[in-house]
Amino acid sequence: MLQLRFSSILFVAIISSLALTAGVSAQDRRVPSSAAEVELSFAPVVRRVAPAVVNVYAARVIENRSPFLNDPLFRQFFGAVPREQVQRSLGSGVIVDPAGLIVTNYHVIEGASEVKVALADKREFDAQIVLKDQRSDLAVLRIKVGNERFSSLDFGNSDEVQVGDVVLAIGDPFGVGQTVTHGIVSALARTQVGISDYQFFIQTDAAINPGNSGGALVDLKGRLIGINTAIYSRSGGSQGIGFAIPANMVRVVVTSARGGSAAVKRPWLGAKLQQVTSEIAESLALKRPTGALVASVVDDGPAARAGIRTGDLIVSVDGTAIDDPNAFDYRFATKPLGGTAQIGLVRQGREMTVAVALRTAPDRPRDEIEIGSVSPFHGATVANLSPALADELGIDPQSQGVVIVGVADGSQAQSLGFQKGDIVISVNSRKIERPADLERVTQTGSRLWRITIKRGGQQISVMLSG
Repeated sequence: MLQLRFSSILFVAIISSLALTAGVSAQDRRVPSSAAEVELSFAPVVRRVAPAVVNVYAARVIENRSPFLNDPLFRQFFGAVPREQVQRSLGSGVIVDPAGLIVTNYHVIEGASEVKVALADKREFDAQIVLKDQRSDLAVLRIKVGNERFSSLDFGNSDEVQVGDVVLAIGDPFGVGQTVTHGIVSALARTQVGISDYQFFIQTDAAINPGNSGGALVDLKGRLIGINTAIYSRSGGSQGIGFAIPANMVRVVVTSARGGSAAVKRPWLGAKLQQVTSEIAESLALKRPTGALVASVVDDGPAARAGIRTGDLIVSVDGTAIDDPNAFDYRFATKPLGGTAQIGLVRQGREMTVAVALRTAPDRPRDEIEIGSVSPFHGATVANLSPALADELGIDPQSQGVVIVGVADGSQAQSLGFQKGDIVISVNSRKIERPADLERVTQTGSRLWRITIKRGGQQISVMLSG
C-alpha cells in the first residue's frame, strides 16, 4: 500500500473525512430499527457544518535553479526562462472561531508566501498565517477582514469517539467544489502512519481524496472531531482508508494561536522513551509488549523531579492506558500546561504513580544563521541546541551544540546529504559550539573539509574536497 499526503503543488491537497459522534454514551448508540430510520438524512448536519469549511489556496515563489539558464545556446532555442516560478497548492480548512480563525494542515501552506481562502458562499479573502506547527502537521490562519463574524465549528471530545461511530467528511476533493462524504470510524489511535511527530490518528472509511487536506471530520451533532490529513492509496484516490488528526490535538494548536504565540506550547517530559519489543516484554515478565520504556532522563527535568528513572515502564497517563511511546506523546502533549499529570509506572515489577509537572521545555536564544559561504554547509541554517529545540526536532533531549534546522532546496548542503536535526560536532578539527563558530570556519575557503556530525545518536565523520 502506498501512503499519500496530499497538499500537492499545482493541485495537491488531501483528505476530507469528517467524523464521529463524540460525547454520546454507549447506551445511545444503536443500529437502525426500521427502513424509515435508514432513510433519515444528514442534510440538517451538513447545513450547519458546511458554511464553516473553506477552500485554502496557497502560493509560493521558488527559484529556478536550472544549470541551463545561463547557457546562450539553450536560450537561443527556448527563449528566456523565468528565474522564479509560482507553485500553487489547494487544500481545505475549518473556521473554528467566529472572528475568522481557520485551522488547516501545515503541508497545505508549507512555504507559502500568499494564502487565500474561499468560503462556501463563494466569497474569497486573503488570509494571514498565524501559527505553523510541523510536528502535528497543523497550521492556523486568520481571515484578513474587518469585524465580520463567520460560521464556525465547535470542538468535540475526540477521546469519546468510538469505532463504528458515523462521521461526515467535508472538503474540496480535486478542486471540484465543496463535497460531503460519510462513513464510520474504522479505528482509533493509529500510530504507524508516518505523517507527523504525533502518531495517533482517527481512521475512517468516509471517502477522502486529494484536496481534502485540512477539511473537517465531524460527528452527527456537527462537532469537529478531527482534521483530515492523509490516506492510504494505490491510485491516488480514496480506497476507504483515511486518517484525521484528533480534535483534542487540534485544540492545543488553536489555543496557542489564540494566545498570540507563534509556536505551540506543550508539556515537556524531559525523558527519552522507547518501544517495548517482545524481547523487552519477556525480560520484564510482561504478558504482552505494551507501555513506553524510559531510556534516559534529563537532569533536573520534570521526569527527574517526579522521581522517574531509566528503566521505568510508563503504562498510563491520568488513568488512561498507554500502549506505546506514540500514545504517551499524544496523551501528554494534549494536557494543559500548569498543574500535574499522574503517570503510572512499573518499576521492578512494582506499580506506582508519580505526579509530573506540566511545563514547557527550557529554551535559549537560538541565534539562527544561514551559511552563505562556499562550503559543504552552503544553504544550511543552523541554531544553538536547547531542550526546547531538541524536543521540536525529536532528538536526544540531552544533546548540546549546534544543530541544522533547515536545508535549502537545491543547495550544496542538500546535495551532500545534510539533514534537519544533524548536530555539527567539529569542522577541520575545530569544535563547533555556536552557530557563529560554523560561520567563521566555513569562510576560510578550505579545499579539504573534515566534518564530524551526530545523527540519530550515531557520530559520523566524513572528508570532502572543496
